[in-house]
Amino acid sequence: MSLILPSDYHSINVIQQNNIIHWIPQDRKDDYQTSNRMRIGILNLMPLGHQYELNILNSIGFTNFEIEPVWFKLKTHTYKTWPEGYVEKFYTNYEEVKDQQPLDGFIITGTPIEHLDFEEVTYWKEIINIINDSRDRFPSTLGLCWAGMAMAYLLGVKKIVYKSKLFGVYQLQNIAQNHPIMGAADSTFPCPQSRNAGMDNKDIEKAETKGDLRALAYSDETGYPIYETPDHKQLIHLGHPEYNSSRLAYEAERDIDNPDVPPITNFDFANPSNIWKMHRHTFFQQWLNFCYEKSHQISVNR
Repeated sequence: MSLILPSDYHSINVIQQNNIIHWIPQDRKDDYQTSNRMRIGILNLMPLGHQYELNILNSIGFTNFEIEPVWFKLKTHTYKTWPEGYVEKFYTNYEEVKDQQPLDGFIITGTPIEHLDFEEVTYWKEIINIINDSRDRFPSTLGLCWAGMAMAYLLGVKKIVYKSKLFGVYQLQNIAQNHPIMGAADSTFPCPQSRNAGMDNKDIEKAETKGDLRALAYSDETGYPIYETPDHKQLIHLGHPEYNSSRLAYEAERDIDNPDVPPITNFDFANPSNIWKMHRHTFFQQWLNFCYEKSHQISVNR
């Protein structure tokens, strides 16, 4: 359970306080000999993304791999809510990925713009290029929330904007218990949802019939929140398994007086408790297991 991070990374103290994830200074990583090191690319689209990073780091850090996160930014997006100079210091343009060491997996985060048509998003063309390139380049790309919606839309699934935000912690049914990632999950499991849209259930079922998608989880409240392409190259999770309980509490408290956001379901933000932690750990561990296996197959074939 190790993370390779720069010595001046802002959350080193927080990471060390949990006494579970081990921090390896980036400039000393060669001092550590290991066979389970992975480089995971992360395209972070979240507002105040520097605060959100810890949610991703906890998710990939609580695994039996030594993870080096590689942060990517968009050229066609302005990071207005981030500290000045932060993105330039810690992030790189996606186009530079071809000049770096190979990545073992890729994550694209959500962003609260699901109410917009995809074509209205200022960086939509760049996202299309990244989604298509990542499918060809990496063993697997994980799309969270809005990024997952974008991936599904490019596969022909229609997005539906809700009248009321889906906001809370919901029980999901595992409908793919023989799957390499979902096979380790419980038959039912809780997961946070925080979104104003979802993908059309009938379109997902049609895509599954045609062999374009495979649904992995379902509930009446959330529809199909987890699915993948049959080649396992794209994994979509419309929920937020990566969220720390403090992140969900922050969103609930932030929107408590917002008439457009309903009260949060199945979650006490005054006394936040992370009841989805097992799903988070299992989901990311199994995804990284898959990426590691496929990445090493690629290395051997080279």
